[in-house]
Amino acid sequence: MNVAFNIPDDVVTQLSGGGDIQRLALEALALEAYRADRLTKAELRRLLGIESRLELDGFLKAHEVYEPYTLEDLERDRAVFKSLGL
Repeated sequence: MNVAFNIPDDVVTQLSGGGDIQRLALEALALEAYRADRLTKAELRRLLGIESRLELDGFLKAHEVYEPYTLEDLERDRAVFKSLGL
């Protein structure tokens, strides 16, 4: 599907910072959908044409999108490390 919308030229210049405004808009939409749990990592990769999980992790980190890590996650990891003698 193609989506088109009009943005005033001066605003495009401000928003794009000299980059590809279409790509920036796609990335912004995709990131927001991922943050809102409307896209999985696999769907995000496919939408953005990102080849590897490692590349996707770098993309997410560059946009300050991090995996949720709860206290329960920490306790589970600590138990695993303890069982391994670490």
